[in-house]
Amino acid sequence: MKKYILLLTAMIVWTACFPVPSKAIPLTPINILIDVGHGGVDSGTSFGELHEKNINLQVAKRLYQQLTDAGYRVALNRQEDIALSEENRWLNTRSRHLRDLAQRKNLAKELAPQMMISLHVNWSKDSRRRGPVVLYQSNEQSYMLAQLLQDSLNRLENTHEKPIKGGTYYVLKHSYCPTVIVEMGFISNAGDRSMLTDPRGQEKIAQAIKIAVSEYATLTGNLKMEGNVEESFWKILVERMLN
Repeated sequence: MKKYILLLTAMIVWTACFPVPSKAIPLTPINILIDVGHGGVDSGTSFGELHEKNINLQVAKRLYQQLTDAGYRVALNRQEDIALSEENRWLNTRSRHLRDLAQRKNLAKELAPQMMISLHVNWSKDSRRRGPVVLYQSNEQSYMLAQLLQDSLNRLENTHEKPIKGGTYYVLKHSYCPTVIVEMGFISNAGDRSMLTDPRGQEKIAQAIKIAVSEYATLTGNLKMEGNVEESFWKILVERMLN
């Protein structure tokens, strides 16, 4: 009886918070674009001599290898320390930041991936803040992917964060496919910083992301074009709560 009460409660919460459906197609076959945050003159956040741009790239390369080894077709939008804004010679603006973001959007449009994962590192003035945070778009595919990623990363880092709707983020507002931003941890926290900079920690982060991607692929791969993503995800939620 207790399990049924829990399930009913979860159903009410799930129905209340589920985002607006999108028309994105299922992830079959899988094509994944890894958006490597920052680069070149844009270092992102930092801690002493540690720069976010380098951590993003290191984890991105490990994630690329793990996903490729698993049989997925994957692309990186940068493979070295470059600013994507320098590649953008078509947008007439003096804003380097806007050129960078527009170039990322344009690459996604040209590559036409069925999923984009944007890798970033967080920072807080409170050094006690730690753990991964995943941001999602206002559509069910992005929300599902974010939930799976957040769960997988929470298990790795023993945290209990929930994914956050990232309504104002350019890469989420202007993407052509289900997209999430993965804030892998806080560079300002000693524990997170250790994992983010250690090769073994980076491998574990990449593996946690790969596991979530595989779960997402399994779910959406079983859907038809008109299939109900909410119903399929609910079945997974029920199974996890009963086990």
